[in-house]
Amino acid sequence: MFFQNYKIRNKHLINMFTFIILLLSPQVVLGAGDSISYPENNWSFSGITGTFDRASQQRGLQVYKEVCSGCHGLRLVAYRNLKALGYNDDEVKAFAAENSVSDIDDEGETIERAARPSDKFVSPYPNKQAARAANGGAYPPDLSLIVKARANGADYLHALLTGYVDAPVEKKVPDGMYFNKYYAGNLIGMPQPLYEDGVTFADGTTATQAQMAKDVTTFLAWASEPELEERKRIGISVILFLLLLTILSYFAMRQIWAPIKNK
Repeated sequence: MFFQNYKIRNKHLINMFTFIILLLSPQVVLGAGDSISYPENNWSFSGITGTFDRASQQRGLQVYKEVCSGCHGLRLVAYRNLKALGYNDDEVKAFAAENSVSDIDDEGETIERAARPSDKFVSPYPNKQAARAANGGAYPPDLSLIVKARANGADYLHALLTGYVDAPVEKKVPDGMYFNKYYAGNLIGMPQPLYEDGVTFADGTTATQAQMAKDVTTFLAWASEPELEERKRIGISVILFLLLLTILSYFAMRQIWAPIKNK
């Protein structure tokens, strides 16, 4: 009986340690993806202890505002959420006030007013039909969850933004389409969005295509998962608690079964 219980407890301990090891591993394969391979980037938010680079997030917001927001919305992000990027209340209010939203006044009339921090990011189009009409029938996707939309989403997005090249001579590119070496099928309806010095960063960082792609990807990774840092902090606390509990359980088990084992 003793050896049977001892084996069961050892099995539980092994299973717990296996779970912890898998949880700590930053590169667990979750499933098969597309055949196209994307360059891997060393993201600051990768891994169990990773955090967002605040400076990169703020530059990414600037890239989104000046380059992406003309076609793509962020319907799940409120202006007040920008405080997580290091902005204060006055800066958030000023940023929101640059946009206008439709509202209803006290008399039930539709009015336009300056956006408030509590408002979600204003969409560039009033509806999907208008968005399609302005883009040749293609609908520009909302970017709120773009990084979480697929496995390795950050690497995919960065590759897509930097993957515009001249098409091979034998490749016919129809009008209104563009060649991207990292896009499935290589033909994409979105024109190249990022060019050297396309924006002037407020912190003086050189706006290369790769830098802008990295920064806007970091910003959109945060938009897709704003609770990432808090979730990791909680996860680390849980793991440490489980490790301590496992150690205490092991020594308690030995203490309890020692008299029986020595008989």
